[in-house]
Amino acid sequence: MSANSARNTTVLKYGEPNPLNVFGLRRLEHCPPHFTVIQFELKTNIKQITDWIHENLEGRFYAGDSYCEDSNNQRIQMIKCVGFENPSEASYFSLLLDKLNTWEP
Repeated sequence: MSANSARNTTVLKYGEPNPLNVFGLRRLEHCPPHFTVIQFELKTNIKQITDWIHENLEGRFYAGDSYCEDSNNQRIQMIKCVGFENPSEASYFSLLLDKLNTWEP
């Protein structure tokens, strides 16, 4: 199975195309304020995480960087952030984040 045909099967996972995927509106370039945000330290590459989101979830999402202060309020750290329009998708992603976010050589 070629990579292109594998991508088509994920788009048609349940027999119908996701309109957000078809029109390229699924992954957003900015995180709207109404999205449910999950911040974490990235141990794998972001492509693995976004591929999993494309294959297993249906709604719009944002994946990018976020800035926060460390516990001593002395430094600002950059961490990864994933936001979901649908709060139930954020819950599902949070439950599986430890499994997805593991470094494998």
